[in-house]
Amino acid sequence: MGATRNILVVDLNAWDRAHFMPTPARWAKKYNVILHEPDDGCDVTRDPLGFIDRTIDRFKRKPIHGVVSSSDFPGCIVASAIARELRLPAPSPQSVLRCSHKYVSRLAQAEVVPEATPRFALLSTRSEAAAGLRFPLFVKPIKSWYSVLARKVDSAAELKSFLSQPTVKRFERQFLRPFKRLARRYADFEANGGSFIAEEVMHGSQATLEGFVSDGEVETIGIVDSVMYPGTMSFERFEYPSSLPKRVQERMRDLAARVMKHIGYDNGIFNIEMFYDRAQNQVRIIEINPRMAGQFADLMEKVDGTNTYDLLLALASGERPRLDRRKGALKVAASFALRSFRDEMVARVPDEARIARVKRLFPRTGVYVFVREGQRLSEFEHQDDLDSYCYAVMNMGAEDRRSLVKAYRQARQHLEFSFAAD
Repeated sequence: MGATRNILVVDLNAWDRAHFMPTPARWAKKYNVILHEPDDGCDVTRDPLGFIDRTIDRFKRKPIHGVVSSSDFPGCIVASAIARELRLPAPSPQSVLRCSHKYVSRLAQAEVVPEATPRFALLSTRSEAAAGLRFPLFVKPIKSWYSVLARKVDSAAELKSFLSQPTVKRFERQFLRPFKRLARRYADFEANGGSFIAEEVMHGSQATLEGFVSDGEVETIGIVDSVMYPGTMSFERFEYPSSLPKRVQERMRDLAARVMKHIGYDNGIFNIEMFYDRAQNQVRIIEINPRMAGQFADLMEKVDGTNTYDLLLALASGERPRLDRRKGALKVAASFALRSFRDEMVARVPDEARIARVKRLFPRTGVYVFVREGQRLSEFEHQDDLDSYCYAVMNMGAEDRRSLVKAYRQARQHLEFSFAAD
């Protein structure tokens, strides 16, 4: 076995901490994972360029062999920029930004996979209509995370009202402005001045294909089904493996390979959200995320035997990852999102003893709590859409889907979250 490889992890999220902090780890003999968080008061989201410059200055004379992040913004972008400056294996910042900027990404998709690309148009916050498109439309920021500020609008008046909201203005100032600064420094495209994108409304079963590119070769890791709370755009759970027909999954793999090669993304993990419209027999791309989905990592491990974080570390050190298929301990796995559709006060969260009991009763279960007692749900940062509040996630596995859902319902009761209206 060769020397230990030092891998820098930046812009940590809950999934990173859950995976990397427990010791000893099976990868510890091969990789020395350095969890790097700013210790100088730098706000990574509001000043990503400052974080990049400080991190490069700190580690440029140290033996670093790879830089990674599983975070959406700014993690995957700053990781690629730092890696480029340190001359380490990673996707280029240009390719990461081409995936991340939803309008520029749509332009690339329209060039190579037009059959999977809806009609779209760039919007500014002063727009009252989208050129060439008819209502209803789906509107979303040129860069966001999960489904924040994404919604269907039915008329020009509704569009104008939405884009003039203080929340939208604040989002543009605090989130989109730093993203545009990154694009100006690292992108090889003209980003234009728009802040939102409008596109045709798409329908169907939603799924996420996760894959990686190594030395120009695209390989699919797996396809995960997205299940929504009925009548909403809020994710209820993500199920693996997908129950979509094999021929549809093959079409998704082909689309992913074509578009990622066209964009020039290499030496990294990605995921692409897609719709399959059964009535039209049509697959369409929702968006491309140039990062791994940390939430899915142990789902793959439960079913396939390969944790996606292992692939991330291998790619960061310049190796081609090796994938196992269906060699895990379980047949199906899912990540369940616990949500409230009201802004409530958190009265009680499960303590460590209760969570440990749930894990004893339901082995291989992961419990991730995002809230604290005594605060309102709206005060926590893990709001991933405008309609609900995700206060916890449970990752579980089973021998079949019916057993999986039953186990989740039982485990959720054991956690005993409670909320108060005031």
